[in-house]
Amino acid sequence: MARPIWSGAINFGLVTIPVELYSATEDHTISFRQFERGTSDRIRYKRVNERTGKEVAFSDIVKGADLGGGEYVIIEPEELDAIAPGRSRTIDINSFVDLDEIDPIHFQKTYWLAPAKEEYGKSYSLLLQAMEKTNRAGVASFVMRGKEYLTAVRAGDGMLVLNTLLFPEDIRDPAKELKSLPEVTTARGKELDMAVSLVESMSDEWRPEDYHDNYTEQVEKLIETKRDGKEIVAEAEPSEPTKVVDLFEALSRSVESRKKGRSATPAPSLDDLTKAELDKLAKELEIKGRSKMTRDELAKAVAEAQQTAAAS
Repeated sequence: MARPIWSGAINFGLVTIPVELYSATEDHTISFRQFERGTSDRIRYKRVNERTGKEVAFSDIVKGADLGGGEYVIIEPEELDAIAPGRSRTIDINSFVDLDEIDPIHFQKTYWLAPAKEEYGKSYSLLLQAMEKTNRAGVASFVMRGKEYLTAVRAGDGMLVLNTLLFPEDIRDPAKELKSLPEVTTARGKELDMAVSLVESMSDEWRPEDYHDNYTEQVEKLIETKRDGKEIVAEAEPSEPTKVVDLFEALSRSVESRKKGRSATPAPSLDDLTKAELDKLAKELEIKGRSKMTRDELAKAVAEAQQTAAAS
């Protein structure tokens, strides 16, 4: 069982709710060590004085703020400690904003907020349901591990969620970063109608369980393949960009292929499909009551619906 990484209280108005903060995400990226090619020798890094070439002890390292022109202001660790904000004990909500008004570019990391004790469940539930009903997020600042965070406290799936947000100064100006901003041209009527039709034909419900980190899976497969001494098969090259003159034709063919569905592609065995994949098929076949079905019940219902459709 995970331990909270912070504990304190949410304050809004005159209401105080003791809570605990838990990390809601984790990094599952495969980590590698570094080796010299052709050997089994590990590569290690040292802190070296660039003038003398001698290794420097960590305790003898201080920080320097670059002023430009080769000038630096040297800062001692204790000087930073002296001005660091204290560990915040409260998340003080100063205002509630419409959740849809927060540009996703501001969202940084996600945490769960849970009541510190069972006795605080009533006030916790009250805040949760109020934010669910109003679709609003509480904006607050708090300090954790010596750093100040701007946050949005919002209703999640049955619990409060805290998102750390980027401050405005953390977000780059595209006009300063890009060689030139994209020139948005007015789309032609037929092309726009066809593009809208394609978007609508590809529209679906958001089901995160349908998506997986395919690249990490490929890296794991590569490691296993090399371990077993087998031949490595390269992935196919990405598609060529669509030429402007072919844009309408490409859109038309895309829409047409969506209408035809996947009839030309051999259907996978229902036994090999996940519950989420079966649920998607059940939705396309307009099977009622699918949300309450088990995986086996979904497979049976889909099979029967497919047989009925083939016979008609």
